[in-house]
Amino acid sequence: MSLNRLIAELEKHQHAPTEQWDPPYCGEIPIRIDGDGCWYYQGSEIKRQALVKLFASVLVKEDDDYFLITPAEKVKIDVDDAPFMVVDWEQRTEDGESLLLLTTNIGDTLVLSSEHPLQIKDGVPYVVMPRELEAKVHRNVFYQWVSIAQTREVNGKEQWFLSSAGDTFVLGNLED
Repeated sequence: MSLNRLIAELEKHQHAPTEQWDPPYCGEIPIRIDGDGCWYYQGSEIKRQALVKLFASVLVKEDDDYFLITPAEKVKIDVDDAPFMVVDWEQRTEDGESLLLLTTNIGDTLVLSSEHPLQIKDGVPYVVMPRELEAKVHRNVFYQWVSIAQTREVNGKEQWFLSSAGDTFVLGNLED
């Protein structure tokens, strides 16, 4: 199996074809995703994972706003930070290439790659997901990555970095 085919197989996502729908905007609903990727309705946590996955399958981001879109309506929801969280990972080698497989809080699997890069914003790591959504990297995962990170010198400063799918991702700079 080729590396690209393996990555495609691992990254099967169940997202509705929201780009094909143009429903009317129907206002806001009291759904909120907190900074840990937990979903709430009217202040009560939605604990049914199947329901969270259903909502996530119709979640879209437009500019800085988040919406749930169905063929019949488009409603705005609140997202405190990123809608998802990277909660687990696995390092694998395929065709001599190192891959970091990431698992989100809703069970999606991604490969850290140029398609799903790591971004550091104000010292906090995020992974770009499909449809311009993001997953914040859980602190435990970040610390585990730091323990396996390699170092290199760039412009006189040492950097921590990870390699996955032929790409290099900077975790941060080592302080002098």
